[in-house]
Amino acid sequence: MNHENLQAAAHQEMLGNGFHPDFPPQVETQVAAIRAAVPVAPGPAVKDLRNLLWSSIDNDSSRDLDQIEYAERQPDGSTRVLVGVADVDGSVPKGSPIDLHAADEGVSVYTGVETFPMLPEELSTGLTSLNEDADRPSVIIDISVTADGVIQSGQAYRAVVKNRAQLTYSHVGPWLERKGEAPPKVSASADLQNQLKLQDDVAQRMRAARFKSGALAIDSIETTPTMMNGQVTGLQTMLKNRATELIEDFMIAANEVIARLLSSSGVASIRRVVKTPERWPRIVELAAALGEKLPATPDSLALNNFLTKRKDVDPVHAPDLSLAIVKLMGPGEYVVERPGDPPQGHFGLAVHDYTHATAPNRRYADLVTQRLVKWGTEAYSAGELDVIARNCTLREDTARKVERIMKKRIAAVALSNRIGEVFKGVVTGVTPKGTFVRIVDPPAEGRVVRGEQGLDVGDQVLVKLLDTDAQRGFIDFGRAS
Repeated sequence: MNHENLQAAAHQEMLGNGFHPDFPPQVETQVAAIRAAVPVAPGPAVKDLRNLLWSSIDNDSSRDLDQIEYAERQPDGSTRVLVGVADVDGSVPKGSPIDLHAADEGVSVYTGVETFPMLPEELSTGLTSLNEDADRPSVIIDISVTADGVIQSGQAYRAVVKNRAQLTYSHVGPWLERKGEAPPKVSASADLQNQLKLQDDVAQRMRAARFKSGALAIDSIETTPTMMNGQVTGLQTMLKNRATELIEDFMIAANEVIARLLSSSGVASIRRVVKTPERWPRIVELAAALGEKLPATPDSLALNNFLTKRKDVDPVHAPDLSLAIVKLMGPGEYVVERPGDPPQGHFGLAVHDYTHATAPNRRYADLVTQRLVKWGTEAYSAGELDVIARNCTLREDTARKVERIMKKRIAAVALSNRIGEVFKGVVTGVTPKGTFVRIVDPPAEGRVVRGEQGLDVGDQVLVKLLDTDAQRGFIDFGRAS
């Protein structure tokens, strides 16, 4: 199965799962009007922050840049962190053809062989993307962080910004960790070096403060296919580093600040919640099997201490343990919080107030939140938000399904010449449809079709690769003796 066939399969999966990957004509008409519009200029309601040393850090292949960052040390020892978010609402009004299409799609879908954007690419990677050296309107999330990494206060306002350096995780991370050379743009500017080191410093302090409060140190493994002459030749693992942590910590802080601001303003809003794990007893069993004791009732701080210890003791299998914990915690969802409602919180992040506000080019919930920040109660009724929250949850769940089946197809191609080999793995799911395992090297998930009896989520097993079917995305394993 070559690259073109995989792309065709991805397109068919999108259609089969209710997405509309092809934009209707009225969307293209609106794009043309946006292209011809006069750019937003600084004025009484829009600050001019183009003089700041903004930068972005993202994946090597990312072209839809939703946010840029800047930090300043304050005289009292605190740090001011600015996150500039693409002002998508300024180009895509509520109820317009692009908005209606985005509302239906809910999210951009990343299949590994093709990206299906929520917004037309001319917007998401161009006119509304915070591209290098381009003047762009944005919504600034201005955060005050204490010397010990605690979010003290925050505000939001509109501004015109300019990204001075588009950077990548793969190059900035090793440099921050002193394991690699600075990328050319960084080595050419002492000011940018100091700026990134300051951002890294405050991010690490915020991370430490979150972990102290019980946030979970989840180790995830992302993969991308390696290609040669249009053929999938393998799977490349993308691990977290200091640069990914920097952006993660800044985005968590920004989303928390926006949630607090909307609450204090009496505005109903969409929250991102992860409820208390229903399968906590199984998490306790996993810990006990590794010689650790967790409390009988859910405790995020105790769980994080356990995960952190396991990462130190067994870093090779830490991502597998994290994956099992994530599966047992269950997926996040969008809910509407009205003024006066008790916050449902985010168990994994150990925060009571949390929303999604930093990726309006690729998540519809973030675009809606941006409108709530800019326009308050005039933007949406609580009833409208209920409908949007349900659809965004459904669409994100469906997008994960599409991405999962395409990852399986890609992995099936990559593993097709390794039938009969034995791999180390961890059980990731036990459902009426079967028992599923994720192997470590290369990272791929398949079904255990022989010897699956008695297995449960989190069990570490040896499995033999029995068969692959790239057309159906099947990878079949048998339990090795």
